[in-house]
Amino acid sequence: MNIAIDAGNSRIKWGVHDGSRWLDTGVLATADVAWLSEAADEWPAKARVVVCNVAGSEVAASISALLAERHAKASFLHASTEACGVRSAYEHPGQLGADRWAALIGARARSASACLVVCAGTATTVDLLDASGVFRGGLIVPGFDLMRAALAANTAQLPLADGVFRAEPRNTMDAIVSGCLQAQLGAVERMFAAIAGQPGASCLLTGGAAERLARYLNIPFVVVDNLILSGLLRYADSL
Repeated sequence: MNIAIDAGNSRIKWGVHDGSRWLDTGVLATADVAWLSEAADEWPAKARVVVCNVAGSEVAASISALLAERHAKASFLHASTEACGVRSAYEHPGQLGADRWAALIGARARSASACLVVCAGTATTVDLLDASGVFRGGLIVPGFDLMRAALAANTAQLPLADGVFRAEPRNTMDAIVSGCLQAQLGAVERMFAAIAGQPGASCLLTGGAAERLARYLNIPFVVVDNLILSGLLRYADSL
């Protein structure tokens, strides 16, 4: 039995897996990390716990503390040169975010073809994984909501827009929403162009904003729920 915890900047996702399927999953705001203890009270006491955390040392300490009384010490995933069939070409492999590394491991478990791994959340990460399992590099761009918020906070006349996507926006609200989405889509589609001609190449799209991007992408893609948690499970099996 494995428990996977993905602590992100905005949300903490968790899941209990019995080796063949998810028995339970949940999500809460990262600011409410203390409430994770209520879920932990229901988890099997002897289950292995694996965590990836990009929310800072205080969140990591909180997770460790709330698990300490009931579970064995949690194993925290950190990016490395190689793990679970994925090799990193990052200049400094340890600087890669643990969430990106977990997503790459999860992607490799799903596909032996070249793929683009896109995690759309507070930030959007766009990572290239080649057919041999080498992580070739990737992008980090502000997520859709972060882009909207930045425009509202740093300009005198632009609001926190609540418009709709249009190919040719004709009002300010739609112009902001469409611009933020086009920036996301453009980053993804330009990166995918590097592998588009390879057999079986695809885009794996995950994260809280995945469905928003999926409506407008013009490349082969699959929306994958819990890709980071799945990568953590594979990491757990390697321990």
